[in-house]
Amino acid sequence: MHGPGPAAYRAVLDVRLRRPAAGIDEDRHQLAAVRALDLDVQGAPRYSRGVAKRPFNEGLQKLKALSPPREERPQKPVRPPPPPPAPPAEPSESELWAQATRGARPVERGPDTVAPPAPRGAPGAHWHPDLEAIDALRALVSGDAPFDLSDTDEYIEGRVAGLDQAVVRKLRRGEFAVQGHVDLHGLTRAEAKQAVDAYLRGARQAGKRCVLVVHGRGLHSKDQLPVLKDALKGWLASARFARHVLAFATARPVDGGAGALYVLLRRPGR
Repeated sequence: MHGPGPAAYRAVLDVRLRRPAAGIDEDRHQLAAVRALDLDVQGAPRYSRGVAKRPFNEGLQKLKALSPPREERPQKPVRPPPPPPAPPAEPSESELWAQATRGARPVERGPDTVAPPAPRGAPGAHWHPDLEAIDALRALVSGDAPFDLSDTDEYIEGRVAGLDQAVVRKLRRGEFAVQGHVDLHGLTRAEAKQAVDAYLRGARQAGKRCVLVVHGRGLHSKDQLPVLKDALKGWLASARFARHVLAFATARPVDGGAGALYVLLRRPGR
């Protein structure tokens, strides 16, 4: 079957010219115009849609061939993420010291500046064990020791602070029964101190309350001074001996007089 000739195209064009489709731009929408004409025109020859669209399709293809191709926009390169920041370096000791002392100023020494006390080291060559007794006597004088002391050239007496004075009077009068004694004649200071310490500790553990310590008058010592008597007064008032002793007093003449001491001991376990 042969398709329509030129007369058919002219018939379609004539219809288009005579009766344009309402509301359709024929220049821009040719296919829509043809469809409208195909529906609105009465008595016009009917042709297949392929025959009617052929001249318009060819024109569209020519227009597409003449139009410049679209330029594709180049894609922007994706930037890699920035590397993580490096951890800060640890400051050196000099930097830490500079930060700690920033703004510090040296103290200016003025007339009111108190010098630090000299460090206390080991005892020097002049140290002597009897210095303990001297320290105890100094503490008694200043009121820091637990013992109250009173003495004369021939007489010495001491008691724990707070002890009833009536107890000391009884001790001085010899009203407590003497339950033992220790004799220090012929001993050096160091030997005498050790002997007194051991004897008082043992006597207290044995439950004895009153003992006699014979120290002598010092008649056979250098310059005839009662060396052990003065030392014994400090020993009995020191903390080492005070844990055993309540009071002491010069003995009556019948028990040795100025050459001996009554010592009243604490009860065991107290």
